[in-house]
Amino acid sequence: MNWDIVIGIETHAQLSTASKIFSGASTAFGAAPNTQASAVDIALPGVLPVLNRGAVERAIRFGLAVGGSINRRSVFARKNYFYPDLPKGYQISQYETPVVKGGTITIDAGNGDKVVRLTRAHLEEDAGKSLHEGLPGTAGDVSGIDLNRAGTPLLEIVSEPDMRSAAEAVAYARTLHALVTWIGICDGNMQEGSFRCDANVSVRREGEPLGTRCEIKNLNSFRFLAQAIAFEARRQIELIEDGGTVVQETRLYDPARDETRSMRSKEDAQDYRYFPDPDLPPLVIDDAWVQRVRDELPELPEAMRARLVAEHGLTGYDAQQITASRALADYYEAACAALPATDAAAHKVVANWVLGELSAALNRSDIAVTDAPVPPARLTELLRRVADGTLSGKMAKEVFDELWSTPQATVDAIVERRGLRQISDTGVIEKLVDDAIAANPAVVAEFRSGKEKAFNSLVGQVMKASKGKANPAQVGAILKRKL
Repeated sequence: MNWDIVIGIETHAQLSTASKIFSGASTAFGAAPNTQASAVDIALPGVLPVLNRGAVERAIRFGLAVGGSINRRSVFARKNYFYPDLPKGYQISQYETPVVKGGTITIDAGNGDKVVRLTRAHLEEDAGKSLHEGLPGTAGDVSGIDLNRAGTPLLEIVSEPDMRSAAEAVAYARTLHALVTWIGICDGNMQEGSFRCDANVSVRREGEPLGTRCEIKNLNSFRFLAQAIAFEARRQIELIEDGGTVVQETRLYDPARDETRSMRSKEDAQDYRYFPDPDLPPLVIDDAWVQRVRDELPELPEAMRARLVAEHGLTGYDAQQITASRALADYYEAACAALPATDAAAHKVVANWVLGELSAALNRSDIAVTDAPVPPARLTELLRRVADGTLSGKMAKEVFDELWSTPQATVDAIVERRGLRQISDTGVIEKLVDDAIAANPAVVAEFRSGKEKAFNSLVGQVMKASKGKANPAQVGAILKRKL
C-alpha cells in the first residue's frame, strides 16, 4: 500500500550574542572545559537570572523575517527534567506564550515552491555538554561534564508537520539555515552545534489520520538529516506492516551504522511540569522596539531574488544560487556596483564567474567568500579586460588563478608580465588563418565535403599558432569567410 511520510522539524539556532541568555559569561566556542560557566550558569544558591536584551532582539528579527506575530508579552517557564549536564535540574524556556507565533518558510520542493508553516519560535537556554570519550590525563573510558555551553541563548523554531519527504525536510533546513545567517542572528556553524535539527517523523497510509511520531535528536548535518528520516520512515513502515506498533519515543541517529536507535520514551508537556519562572518577570516588547528592529532588517533573500531577476536580468536559478548566502550575494552586488545598472549582459557575466570560477576556488581552498583573496572590485577589473578584448575567457581564468595565489597583484600587471594580451589585430589573424589553411589542405577538403568537425580542427590550429592569444570569435569569423 502507499504510505505518507509526515515530518515536522524543531531547530535550535544558537543566537549570536557575545554573552549568555541569563548571565554575562562568554559564549565563545572552543574554551577549556568549565572556564565559561558563571555562578548563574551552574545554579549556585542565591543567584538570579537577568535576560539578555540582544537575544530578545534577535528573536524579534527572526519573527519579522518569517512574517510571524511578535507577542508583546511573553513568559519564561521552568521545564523540569533531570540531565547530568543541566545543573539547575530545570531549563528556562518559553512554553504557553512564546516570543514569536506563526510565520512561514517557502522552500523549493523540486516541483515548485512549497510553504511550510511555523508553529512558534521561543527563547530558551542550552544545557551543558556530556563528553563520553577518553579525556586528556585519564586512562580508559570516562565521562565528563563541560558546562561552558550551559546558558547559551537558543531560539527554538518549531515547524508544523508540513513536509512529506526527506528531500523537503532538507530543503526546509537549508532555507532556514540560510535565513538565520542572512539576518545575522546565528553563525550557522553546524560542526560547532550552532544549528541543530530534531526531526519528528511519522507514517500513515494514504487518507488515514496522523500516525505516532518519533523524534530524532541533534542532527547537525543536512546529509544526516536526510539519512535519518529515510531510515526512520522505513523502520516505521516495516514495523507496521509486520503487525507491530510505533511507540512515541526519542531516538538518536548513528551515521556509522546508518540507523536510528531508541534513546528514551518521549515525554509529553505535562511530564516537564512547566510553570512560570518566579525569578523572571514577563517579557514585555513595545511597538517602538519592534519597529526599530523592522527598520534595521536587511533585504530578505526572497525579495533580493526577485530584484536580481527584474533589475539584473538573471535567471531564477542564478538568483537562487547567488542568494544561497548573504555573503555571496553581497560579493555579487559589490562586483556589479561599478557596472552600468542597465547592462544586464555584464551582470550575467559577473553571475557566471561568481557561481563558477569563484565558487570553485572557494571550495578548493575551503574558505568563506568573505575571505576570498580576489575581492569583488578585482573581479570586475578582470572582467573588464575580457569585455574590451584584452583577454580571452581562457586567459582570464589563468589571470584569476594567479590573482587567487598572489592577491597583491593587479590584473594589468599580470597581463603584461605574462604577455597574455589577446591578439585582436585583423591583419595578424588573417595571416594566421591563411597559414593554417595552406598547411592543412586535407582538413580543408573535409570541411568543404560537409564535415563540420574539420572547422574546429582548423580553429585549433590557428589558436595553437597564436599560442592561445588570438581572439577566438575573430578567428572563427575570418576562417569561415575564407573557407
